[in-house]
Amino acid sequence: MIGGIQLIALIMLFGYVTMRLWNWLMPEIFGLVPIDYWQAIGIIVLSKIIFGGFGSHNKAKSRKKKISKKFSSKCTNGGNKDFSKWKYYDQFWEAEGNQAFENYVKYKKEGA
Repeated sequence: MIGGIQLIALIMLFGYVTMRLWNWLMPEIFGLVPIDYWQAIGIIVLSKIIFGGFGSHNKAKSRKKKISKKFSSKCTNGGNKDFSKWKYYDQFWEAEGNQAFENYVKYKKEGA
């Protein structure tokens, strides 16, 4: 029961801080009207619905794991994991890359 009381106190404190910050900043910066405590609570609830939802944080973590697993499997399935040849890439590009690009451009211009 103590946890519930602490949660209610935290929500009330957060509503009060939101109200004070709003009334301190928003009328001066944007010309908005000051709000009362219950409007501050309403803003918190509305922002939670729009930006955070009311779902469990475990669902978000499992969703991230699914996405991560999906993309990592796409990157590794059938992919060549031998990166030893990449150390020669810069040398190749300096020697033949520009000429290969010019040949490609010439080929595209002739074909079009």
